[in-house]
Amino acid sequence: MENSTEKPTAAQKRAGAAESELIAKATRIPWLVKARPYLIMAPCLLITIGILYPFVSAIFYSLTNYSFRNPTWKFIGIENWVYMFTDVEFWHAVFVTLQYAAITTGAEMLLGIGIALLLSKNNAFTKILKVVLIFPLMIAPVIATLIWQLMTNTSVGIFEKFLNIFGVYGFTWAASAKTALFTAALIDIWVYAPFVIVLVSAGIQSLPKSPFEAARVDGGSAWFTFKTLTLPMLKPFIYIALIFRLMASLQEFTIIFALTKGGPGNTLMNLSITGYNYGFAFLKFGQSLSYVLILWVIINFISRKLVGKYLLTQRQAAGKEK
Repeated sequence: MENSTEKPTAAQKRAGAAESELIAKATRIPWLVKARPYLIMAPCLLITIGILYPFVSAIFYSLTNYSFRNPTWKFIGIENWVYMFTDVEFWHAVFVTLQYAAITTGAEMLLGIGIALLLSKNNAFTKILKVVLIFPLMIAPVIATLIWQLMTNTSVGIFEKFLNIFGVYGFTWAASAKTALFTAALIDIWVYAPFVIVLVSAGIQSLPKSPFEAARVDGGSAWFTFKTLTLPMLKPFIYIALIFRLMASLQEFTIIFALTKGGPGNTLMNLSITGYNYGFAFLKFGQSLSYVLILWVIINFISRKLVGKYLLTQRQAAGKEK
């Protein structure tokens, strides 16, 4: 009778070791799988660091007298902020910022929604017009401003020749404090209104057809259909366009700087241009950052309110709230 406690042979030991190794390999988690959560989070972490570091640095340097003229600086607390809030120039910059944003955003939203509704019918003319209206979005704002400067030139500009037909000569455009805001807003509307048109047009194309067909069968007028069906269902798209355009208009720099650098005088000196001048013209970096940060506060406050309205419209569209 064989002994049941007989020790395994060397071959059996090797076979057992090989089997254990195969099992370990089969159950081993690849390093890429282990690292997957960290790889997924890495871009978010880098973006967060890339945002927070300049933001925290801006807050810190706004509490100093740092200047490009002198590498030495010291901590001065809220002195820059007190000077800014007690400066008439600051309140003028706030007024210009809000005025410019209200005019350009309001005009772009009205034009964008109106033109998008007119282009909602699919025919050969509207298809061509949609392509033409996209062209301003393909042009850099600086280039667009230079083009408009040539077109509004009182000597060779095409607009001057057109106004001459109606007996208007030497229209000042951006050269006068009375018309500079109008000129800058006109360029902004020409460049960015197509963005609203594209966004609202996409919203119109995504609307369900059955409610409109039912309204047509019931004899609903065009105004009734727009008021009760089109506009409520388009609200999420309208809010998205409004958020993007208002945020961009509040911090507008390119068009105003390329057109008049904030002039004539201080007519178009908004917060962005004023902050730029303090930082790169007067070399007062710490004072410049206080203007930039207060602009961030304004944009953040307004955008949060609009995002809340946008989320409310989404919940209403889903039937979760009245």
